[in-house]
Amino acid sequence: MEMFYYLLFGGLAVVVALLELSKTGKDRVATSSAFNSFKNNYLVVYSLMMAGDWLQGPYVYFLYSQYGFGKGDIGRLFIAGFGSSMVFGTIVGSLADKQGRKKACVTYCITYILSCITKHSPEYKVLMVGRILGGIATSLLFSAFESWLVAEHNKRGFEPQWLSLTFSKAIFLGNGLVAIVAGLFANLLADNLGFGPVAPFDAAACLLAIGMAVILSTWGENYGDPSESKDLLAQFKVAAMAIASDEKIALLGAIQSLFEGSMYTFVFLWTPALSPNEEDIPHGFIFATFMLSSMLGSSIASRLMARPILKVESYMQIVFTISAFTLLLPVITNFLVSPSTVKGGSISFGGCLQLFGFCTFEACVGIFWPSIMKMRSQYIPEEARSTIMNFFRIPLNIFVCIVLYNVNAFPMTVMFGMCSIFLFVAAFLQRRLMVVADSHRAKTQDWAQKERDVETEPLNDH
Repeated sequence: MEMFYYLLFGGLAVVVALLELSKTGKDRVATSSAFNSFKNNYLVVYSLMMAGDWLQGPYVYFLYSQYGFGKGDIGRLFIAGFGSSMVFGTIVGSLADKQGRKKACVTYCITYILSCITKHSPEYKVLMVGRILGGIATSLLFSAFESWLVAEHNKRGFEPQWLSLTFSKAIFLGNGLVAIVAGLFANLLADNLGFGPVAPFDAAACLLAIGMAVILSTWGENYGDPSESKDLLAQFKVAAMAIASDEKIALLGAIQSLFEGSMYTFVFLWTPALSPNEEDIPHGFIFATFMLSSMLGSSIASRLMARPILKVESYMQIVFTISAFTLLLPVITNFLVSPSTVKGGSISFGGCLQLFGFCTFEACVGIFWPSIMKMRSQYIPEEARSTIMNFFRIPLNIFVCIVLYNVNAFPMTVMFGMCSIFLFVAAFLQRRLMVVADSHRAKTQDWAQKERDVETEPLNDH
């Protein structure tokens, strides 16, 4: 492997270490021991959940190909997973609000363990069932855990600002450090120790079982709105009304769908973008470099959110704009840098430029996750939190399914250009969200001041 990759990874590692070690009092928030215990418990569970997810990622496609399935069959399996998340996501989100978020988190563990077990079968129908179960589990992973955390944090009376600490640390560990370790561990099990491509899925099932045991023994239950016995249709209506009646929630959902849709498209396209002529690139090492970039982003986010005067709505406009430019790089390099015509070989100069850009995009992803979590905790009503969060994922899953189905129909530059446009739109919508939120905040403050003036008037007359 070329020195370039080691230098890039090493440079990012040094920057991340310096950022973490150089934090001052301004970058840290004073908290209580009770909160720290609560936060650490959640981080252990979240890290185990994400480890179970990341262990599977590098070997899903490879396992299916080892069973003898072609690109078309494998594509349909992936579409089934995203389609399942779209169809069942809102239902399981509503059940989480109604039946309890802790139960939903346990259901995630059970569903994903069953999905891992199906990987032992070479039968296409069994693997399809596994993808459907995996899609349901993904919906729960990205809604139930966050909903439980926000509700429990508020129920225990912790400071609202402290929630940002948990979000940023969860992304730093779960989407950064754990992803790197999980990728290396999966490689060790499957290749170095010779256990084969099913071994990472068995390891994932074990970690999910451990996480489930921790949830069952240490977590309390919380609900969306237990005061009324709402059926699923009523839950859907509450969520839909909240989105339709509050522009802030609608904008937040659009922003999330645009960014995540671009992110998942990037996941499909980065490999052919860096090796258009079948260049020999270290996929696993580049993946680890991306995860390190994500850690860098979450470390930056923790510093940004530690400053009360700095609004999330403000700096995220810059983040989305930078993201848009980074995904425009493949289009720019295609015109400015002459493509290599030699098959194989090492990564091209254009590929190196794109890799730097992709690492920057992953750093933006690391900033995005804790920041969008904070905005969701501010704007989404508690009574239908999981339901609304899964409503947000419906357009995302439709978009990803369309991309998967047509991934060979358009040139790669067109796909990256489309993602860049989406991210510019997200930056514009983020600006609109800031304006609406500031206007709402000003009206609330004026109303509160008028209430205080009314209360003091009789005293003044007397």
